[in-house]
Amino acid sequence: MEAGGESSTPQEDKRLFTPGPLNTRLEVRQAMLRDLGSRDATFISTVKDIRRGLLELAGVSDEVFTAVPMQGSGTFSVEAVLQTASPRDGAKVLILSNGAYGRRQAKVCEAAGIPYILREFPEDRALDVSAAEELLASDSFTTVTAVHCETSSGVLNPVQKIGQAVRRLQPHAAFVVDSMSAFGAVPLDLEEAGVDYLVSSANKCIEGVPGFAFAICRLKHLETTKGNSRSLSLDLYEQWFNLESTGQFRFTPPTHTMLAFHCALQHLLSAGGVAAQAERYRSNNATVKRGLTELGFRQLVRDGDDCYIITSFLCPSDPLFSFSELYQRLSERGLVIYPGKVTEADCFRVGNIGDLHQEDMVRLVEGVRDVLKEMGVTTPVSYD
Repeated sequence: MEAGGESSTPQEDKRLFTPGPLNTRLEVRQAMLRDLGSRDATFISTVKDIRRGLLELAGVSDEVFTAVPMQGSGTFSVEAVLQTASPRDGAKVLILSNGAYGRRQAKVCEAAGIPYILREFPEDRALDVSAAEELLASDSFTTVTAVHCETSSGVLNPVQKIGQAVRRLQPHAAFVVDSMSAFGAVPLDLEEAGVDYLVSSANKCIEGVPGFAFAICRLKHLETTKGNSRSLSLDLYEQWFNLESTGQFRFTPPTHTMLAFHCALQHLLSAGGVAAQAERYRSNNATVKRGLTELGFRQLVRDGDDCYIITSFLCPSDPLFSFSELYQRLSERGLVIYPGKVTEADCFRVGNIGDLHQEDMVRLVEGVRDVLKEMGVTTPVSYD
């Protein structure tokens, strides 16, 4: 009861058309209503089951790969991989970047003192495999990285072709894929792509809540990395070794987040895995693209280079259009979109992942149409 004796009514959750955190299923949130000790046998068993389930979702064998959860956001695990996969002596990382998350890897290397080459490509199109091959043939690298789905734009990169080029031209290099917003919903054959480390997060396509991320690591490479990390807490090798030895995290794990993730992961595996998630997200994406295209909006990324995870739409040139006003009015309707994150275009983003369904996507399109009308923006919207 609130002060004065009036009952408090829970506020309805907004629908989050974002790349994460996301809307989650009720049972995922309810899974956190349980307190377990980090050394409790039940929790240790849960962590083991999560690690096994991640390998199942990835379609790989525990004889070849291992899953290593790490406290923190996705960037923590990206840094853990770069720290651990890159030797202390003689390291050289090639970062193939076409957006904010590739550039973030360069910042990680800079902060850790890891030598790197950042090769930047246009933000609105997929990485150029031929150009990547030229770079791979021009020098020697210990680590090569690429982002699977560049969330800042919605570009889907050809990581399988790039990985095959790495294996052919840099056979001793570790190939690292940041699949933060793609793993669990965008198919990727890790063996065919020659992936040594794949990084993702709890609160993306598996639809858990924020609090930890994970790396799926090729054992043959991970086993050679002892002592590489320049960081104590982000040492992926030591995290893996301790999990294998004791079943426990080295430092306090996010117990409630992991309970929620276990629930979400088991649901996804039982519901059809990657294929089922991809089908729903594709359908969500098609509805939004069709609806906003009918209102005149143009996509930043051309068809064929885009991904059904998230789509960037260019802001129209109508002087009555304001993204901040669009955002605010949609938020008041319980609909949350994202601003753009590319450097050379004025745009906004609409995500299709999380516990979103057709009725949510239709509601968003209708909301955009109504807000444009309130703002006095003529539809179809115009571009100079």
